[in-house]
Amino acid sequence: MTLPKRSIPFAFLLTVVGVSAAPAAAEDAALPYDLPEAGGSGLPGAPEAPSAGYMQSSDIDENILLPGARSDDDDDESRKWSRNYIAVAGGILSAPDYNGSDDRRILPAFYLRGRYEGFSFSTRGTNFQVDLIRHRRGQKIDWKFGPIVSLRADRTGSVKDPRVDLLPDRKMAVEMGVFTGVTKTGVVTSAYDQLGLRIVALKDISGRHGSWTASPTIDYGTPLSKRAFVGISASFNVYGKGFGRYYFDIDPLGSAASGLPVYSGAGQKTTIGKYTLGMAGAYALSGDLRKGFVLLGGAQYGRMGDRYADSPIVKDAGSADQWLLGAGLAYQF
Repeated sequence: MTLPKRSIPFAFLLTVVGVSAAPAAAEDAALPYDLPEAGGSGLPGAPEAPSAGYMQSSDIDENILLPGARSDDDDDESRKWSRNYIAVAGGILSAPDYNGSDDRRILPAFYLRGRYEGFSFSTRGTNFQVDLIRHRRGQKIDWKFGPIVSLRADRTGSVKDPRVDLLPDRKMAVEMGVFTGVTKTGVVTSAYDQLGLRIVALKDISGRHGSWTASPTIDYGTPLSKRAFVGISASFNVYGKGFGRYYFDIDPLGSAASGLPVYSGAGQKTTIGKYTLGMAGAYALSGDLRKGFVLLGGAQYGRMGDRYADSPIVKDAGSADQWLLGAGLAYQF
C-alpha cells in the first residue's frame, strides 16, 4: 500500500474510521461458543473495534472497526498462553484532507493484527506496535506495554485548499515511542464487556517537527450477541511546541505565499491539540465474531484545541470540527 500525501493516523473500524470502539485489550476477550444469538440474554466476548489503516498519523484513535481477536477455547486447559490468531481488514475511510481541514478525501483502509505465543502485534494506520507483556489464557486483567513506530504524512503533498497548498510542503516524520495500558474484562453488562485505559507517547526521530505527542484514551466495548459488538471511546492528543510550530504556525514567508495571516500561537506552549469521541460496531457474517467475515463500521468526531483551532489553516481555510466515517470487511482466522 502506498502512503497518501497527507496526514493519516487511523487504521481501520477506526481502521475504517478513527475511533476506538472497543477497549485496547478487547482483542483478547474470551467468547464461549454456547452464548445465545442476538436477542438472547448472554453476551459474547468483546471484539476490539480498531482503526483504519489508511496511512494517516496517530491522531486518529485506531480502534474503530476491526472486531476483537479470536478468543480462547475453554476446553483446552493445557494451553498456557492465549490462542494464536491473525485478523485482516480492508475498507474505505472518509477523512479530512489534512488535520484541521474542512475538505474531505476518500481513502483506502487496511489493518492487520495478530498474536503468537501470547505476544500481540498490530498495524494501526501507519503505526506498528508489539505488546511485550504476554497474554495468558483466560486472564481478566490485561496489562500492555511495548514499542511503537509511526509515520506522519500530514501535508506532505498537495492539498485541496489553494491557500494551504501554497504553504511549504511538510516532510514525512518518523516517530518512535511506547504504549501502555490496562483492560478489565467483565465490568458492567456481563462477564465479557471490557473497559480499557491506554496512553501512546511518540517522539520525532527524523528531525521534521522535532517534538513529541501523547494520547491518553479510555474506551468501552460490549458484545450484544455472539455476532454483534458495539463500542465507544474518548481521547485527547497533547502536542509539544515543535509539533505546533511545524504543522500549524505560519511564518512571514508562508503568509506572503499563501495570503493566510502570520500565526505563532500553536508553537508557543505544549497543549491539547485535539479531543475525540468515537463509536463503532461489528457484525459477524459467519455468526461468530471470533472467526470468519465481519462487517465493520464506525464514526469519530474530533475538535481541535483552542491554539490549534486558531491557526489560519484551521480557522480560515479549514474547520475545528473533524469527522471521520468508515466501513469495511474483516476476516479473522
